[in-house]
Amino acid sequence: MTKKLKILLASSEVAPFAKTGGLADVAGSLPSALQEMDCEVSVFLPFYRHTKTQDLNIKLVKRGLKAELGHWDFDFSLFHTKREGVDFYFIDKEEYYDRDFLYGTPQGDYPDNAKRFAFFANAVLTGAQAINFKPDIIHCNDWQSALIPFYIKYKFQNSDFLKHAKTLFTVHNLAYQGLFEKDIMPELGIGYEFFTPDTLEFWDKFSFMKAGILYSNAISTVSAGYAREILTKEFGCGLDGLLNVRKNDLYGVLNGVDYSEWNPKVDRYIKAKYDETSLEGKEICKKDLLSEMKLSPGADKPLLGVISRLAAQKGIDIIADCAEAITKLGASLVILGTGDEKYHKILTALAKKYPKTIAVKIAFDNSLAHKIEAGSDMFLMPSRYEPCGLNQMYSLKYATIPLVRATGGLDDTIIDYTKDPKNANGFKFNEAEISDFMDALKRAVSVYKNKKQWHSLMLKAMSEDFSWGHSAKEYIKLYKKIQGARCEKYCASY
Repeated sequence: MTKKLKILLASSEVAPFAKTGGLADVAGSLPSALQEMDCEVSVFLPFYRHTKTQDLNIKLVKRGLKAELGHWDFDFSLFHTKREGVDFYFIDKEEYYDRDFLYGTPQGDYPDNAKRFAFFANAVLTGAQAINFKPDIIHCNDWQSALIPFYIKYKFQNSDFLKHAKTLFTVHNLAYQGLFEKDIMPELGIGYEFFTPDTLEFWDKFSFMKAGILYSNAISTVSAGYAREILTKEFGCGLDGLLNVRKNDLYGVLNGVDYSEWNPKVDRYIKAKYDETSLEGKEICKKDLLSEMKLSPGADKPLLGVISRLAAQKGIDIIADCAEAITKLGASLVILGTGDEKYHKILTALAKKYPKTIAVKIAFDNSLAHKIEAGSDMFLMPSRYEPCGLNQMYSLKYATIPLVRATGGLDDTIIDYTKDPKNANGFKFNEAEISDFMDALKRAVSVYKNKKQWHSLMLKAMSEDFSWGHSAKEYIKLYKKIQGARCEKYCASY
């Protein structure tokens, strides 16, 4: 009988327990897909205040555990729940996680984030031993869990429990690196001998992200396109030299979609369900969205949807600058999201200026997000970079045609109608400029007016399959590949 592959996945956020972005969706969906493929998966995350307020059947399993950080031992408790066969464990330490937000307030990051997530890394490894979950692979995600490979090599190097564990570090967004002043290092149990260009120093800061890249057995990103892009100066965020040194250990695995959650055939949030055999429900969803957002009715006018972090990375400024041009095309626009305060103000002002054609909600609203996916005709993602992107894949299933910039995962998943009408599932443009964006939008609106062409495009979009099963198979191949790899200290001159 073949031994099950045991996977420990560590993430700072996991849907539905705690979420600020796409990382939570990945960490919430991938484990169940792996479990269905006969892996044994345990997921570790912090026990946030927000999680405790939900009715999620989370129970205490261990109390009085100790994680060492620097010269001090910190007590913590371990809580547990099970969903779809997957074990989820919650690191409970109120001093660090009993707060209103996950990483910081709207005014800025929490000043003790280095301690909060260095503690998390230690507590994950201690907690796994406490429940006797001996992993073959420890799958770390973004900077918040990036110290785990480092601690395994230099703190737990004599641990019989972890000596066979291999580590995979997934970069979901290289721009967020976990950079801190070097003075914090002793408090994290890390000596200054690791503050060198060849180790964890990054432009006179201490870098969590470098720890993940340097000391993991392999690195992955969330699309093949982004894996190529981060090897360049344009997208490498200053780490392209190091990543090129490790490029033979760098892989791109496209994120998947949880179609039990994002599928108009079963979506519990939308006004009418529909599928490729009958699209009548989509018109009902459009009318419902127009009504809810208090926009002028107009079934023949294109409705454009945006669900996004409101930041320059997402091209929100491009959309804002094109608002008047969008209304002149006869289109309406619905925007949902939170982010930079300046975009809150700019978008709110636009909604007041064009109350019948532009609606904005500054919030996280899962129900409305589903309604936007179902009720919109097109979905806009003019990102300056996009490691993977999930909303363009959600949109395809809802027959909501994506209009995206050709970057990262957006480029990997969307085929442009103008270039390849037969195989197309959306529209793309190359440069993050107003002119390129508007050219693509005009092309899309032109096709929209031809109902026969648009209907065919909608059906092609709905036929796409980006389910987690495909991605999980790729991860399992990668896990098995790195099981035989040695954990080395990688060092580069860059």
